[in-house]
Amino acid sequence: MASRRILQRSRRCDFHTPYRNSTQLFSTSTSRCDSAAAAAIAAAPQPKASPNTDPAKPHTVDPRWLTTIKRRIGKCLMFGLQPAQVDVAGSILQQIARDWRELIAGSEGFLTGDTRRSVFRHSVVWGEMDVMGKSVIYNARLLLRSKPEYHKIGHVNNVTYLRYAETARVNLMRNYAMHIDPAHKTDWLNTVGNKGTGLILQSIKLDYKFPMTWPDKITVYHRLTQDPSATLAKSFFQQEVLILSEAKQRPAARCLEQNALYDYKLLRKAPSPPAFLLEQFRRTWELQEESKREWQQRIADIENSVRTLEVGSWDREDAVEMLGSASKS
Repeated sequence: MASRRILQRSRRCDFHTPYRNSTQLFSTSTSRCDSAAAAAIAAAPQPKASPNTDPAKPHTVDPRWLTTIKRRIGKCLMFGLQPAQVDVAGSILQQIARDWRELIAGSEGFLTGDTRRSVFRHSVVWGEMDVMGKSVIYNARLLLRSKPEYHKIGHVNNVTYLRYAETARVNLMRNYAMHIDPAHKTDWLNTVGNKGTGLILQSIKLDYKFPMTWPDKITVYHRLTQDPSATLAKSFFQQEVLILSEAKQRPAARCLEQNALYDYKLLRKAPSPPAFLLEQFRRTWELQEESKREWQQRIADIENSVRTLEVGSWDREDAVEMLGSASKS
């Protein structure tokens, strides 16, 4: 029963948990969750060391990592855990349900705070769907009497992903203007206008990861792909765009944008980057590297905790599955 309640609680946390920015999660809620998990692990019976229990090293996540880690925890719960171990499993599931965006995006260096994200939980609407065609299926034996059945197969139109990326790029510049560097508000707003130094999208490459469908919600993040100190000297910079599907909890698409700095007063490529832009992009690059280290370590901690549950349950030498009342018969 405890295992079933834990799984039900994790499902409820998935979509409708109110979002809190990554700073709050890192400093308060998550730290309490991690300390409780660590205390429960310490109190639980510890298995003997074995060659396959080496601590996980920090790394970025596989697109299906969330699904895999949930299945591993589910296997431990179904096999049977001690009460302290059930608490650990519940803490891990709650952390994943709350922080899944940060675990996926933050571990790659994307900044996920509320002043850095470009689009947050935007609803995919039916009008963005693309009907691929109609397949007519006939019953061969009743060809003259039966009516054809029409099956529509659709997904979000390919062009829509580009619109998501473009909207996110403009929102990112507005974030710099309104929240990150309000002292240069006008200059940042001009980057998406035709006054002062603007940004011209030179090229964009889009990789589709799976066909997204309605209903769904997307969150979009940006990150610099190169140290801006080098690229901005040549009046261009590259950004990667990550479009996350909430229904699948994994990337739906990735874009690579190359932007050029254009001087609308001189009507040519900007000879040098503005000081305000160079300063903020340097700071953004530093924060990206910090985010990558922090969330990769979080992933390693989760994997170590899950591995401890596995070795303490079904993967120990003397493991015996808990069958409840059935074992007495």
